[in-house]
Amino acid sequence: MNLPIRLSGRRKALALAGASALVAAGLVTIPVTTAHAATQCSVTYSTNQWQGGFTANITIRNVGDPLNGWTLGFTFPNSSQRLQQGWSATWSQSGSQVTAQSLSYNGSLATGASTSIGFNGSWSGSNPNPTSFTINGTTCNGGTPTTPPTGGPTTRPPTTPPTTPPTTPPTTPPGGGQRVDNPYVGARGYVNPEWKAKAESVSGGNRVSNNPTGVWIDRIAAIEGTPDSSSNGPMGVRDHLDEALAQGAGYIQFVIYNLPGRDCAALASNGELGPDDLPRYKSEYIDPIAAIMSDSKYRNLRIIAIIEIDSLPNLVTNTGSRATATPQCDTMKANGNYVNGVGYALAKLGAIPNVYNYVDAGHHGWIGWDDNFGPTADLLAQAARASGSTVNNVHGFITNTANYSATVEPYLTVTEQNRQSKWIDWNRYVDEQSFAQAFRQRLIQAGFPSSIGMLIDTSRNGWGGANRPTGPVTSGTLDQQVDGSRIDRRIHLGNWCNQSGAGLGERPRSAPASGIDAYVWIKPPGESDGSSTQIDNDEGKGFDRMCDPTYGGNPRNNNNMSGALAGAPISGAWFAAQFQQLMQNAYPPL
Repeated sequence: MNLPIRLSGRRKALALAGASALVAAGLVTIPVTTAHAATQCSVTYSTNQWQGGFTANITIRNVGDPLNGWTLGFTFPNSSQRLQQGWSATWSQSGSQVTAQSLSYNGSLATGASTSIGFNGSWSGSNPNPTSFTINGTTCNGGTPTTPPTGGPTTRPPTTPPTTPPTTPPTTPPGGGQRVDNPYVGARGYVNPEWKAKAESVSGGNRVSNNPTGVWIDRIAAIEGTPDSSSNGPMGVRDHLDEALAQGAGYIQFVIYNLPGRDCAALASNGELGPDDLPRYKSEYIDPIAAIMSDSKYRNLRIIAIIEIDSLPNLVTNTGSRATATPQCDTMKANGNYVNGVGYALAKLGAIPNVYNYVDAGHHGWIGWDDNFGPTADLLAQAARASGSTVNNVHGFITNTANYSATVEPYLTVTEQNRQSKWIDWNRYVDEQSFAQAFRQRLIQAGFPSSIGMLIDTSRNGWGGANRPTGPVTSGTLDQQVDGSRIDRRIHLGNWCNQSGAGLGERPRSAPASGIDAYVWIKPPGESDGSSTQIDNDEGKGFDRMCDPTYGGNPRNNNNMSGALAGAPISGAWFAAQFQQLMQNAYPPL
């Protein structure tokens, strides 16, 4: 899997690095005020907190006359509570009074419309929720806060719900043949029995083996099943769908991953189709998958389709005059087969009422710089309109697929000063959640529906273990402070292959933060990113030196060591030693 890094373009601007934590600690809903006919409002305030810090996610709903600009006001109950930074509004604090003013894109709220904003804060002693909110001076009153769990705030993050699915299926399947806003809510995920068996072959693997993971369709043969493959099992697409019905699952996740000239900037994840094989991609790959998924027997099953990771962002970051450009990516940009292939997949799968398309959108360490951020969103919109598709065929996007970027950096936020550090390197984001929330807004600006949701792959980004920081480092050089504070322990953001020291991340769950549909495990933990040495295979997968632990790097990781584990098989094959490490360094711990 390729992870290109931008190496230049130091531009100054205000950095908004919204970092949301992992489990909601409180919720306040303030409904409509009846005393004012013009401005009436409902405010929902939820917090994700840890010792000394918290993230607040706020939804403002207009239940009165249409608004053309709004100002939210509230008071912190504890004088120690401080606003640190916010997003999707202009934030300020005076004493305990906090205000948030609308921005140009979210100031107009029709009757019944809502918008979501948020901020990061700090506290000491206690962290009570505000009890009263105003919009344009009008009080939204009547809510009662939900108290946090007994014993005060949890450590970050608190214990997640049990990973073992219920023993009996829901009485009514949640799909119903009609799309819902968030397909993960109220539905049990499909547990791939092939991955489950591999996980349970490793001591302690049964602690996580009942988590839903992605099923990768990474070549044509995988549609029917590949009993002799090292990376795919004997079960094909229909087999998995039938097993999902037998489990009583509410949703199943497939990775659509076989574009012509796939992953043009890496070798470990190259595919079977050549750069000009778009006709084969359509007729031999997408069409058969769509035919199976459209079978009416599966109409009550929510089918999540993760569309073509490591494709479109390469056309922005690894082409033309960039230091990271490759001839292969220049070819794919020129022939249009990434754009047209993604458009065709979206159109075919989007025509099936119970299929939910989520397009890969890279991650903050790839797209987070100014000259990658907007152009990538615009290119995704172009692809969504290609080959007869429309933006309405996109239900959302996914970030960090098969990567290692931290969901939330609890002790590090981006400032104008620390953007100069080697780790941040002028990026505007330092973790996936703040990036995903901001990129969602830019995608809406590019023409996608405001209903789109984001997924974050948390399968291998926990970064627990003995080397995990326990608080911010505030002394030493700028680089020492940043490096000592970050939980992502990679040598460089450009390192993507079988990273040493990584751990299982947040377990899959729905609606963890504003704009985020779910944390997911799309990359099944324990499946290799690529071989440590050259291994001959019949799957078209090459040897990438970024998977070699002795490799000294290239421009995409600023010529640093690769940080890869030794002894890895080809991409997708089972790597037991990595799985053991992931469990050992899991965060939250197992």
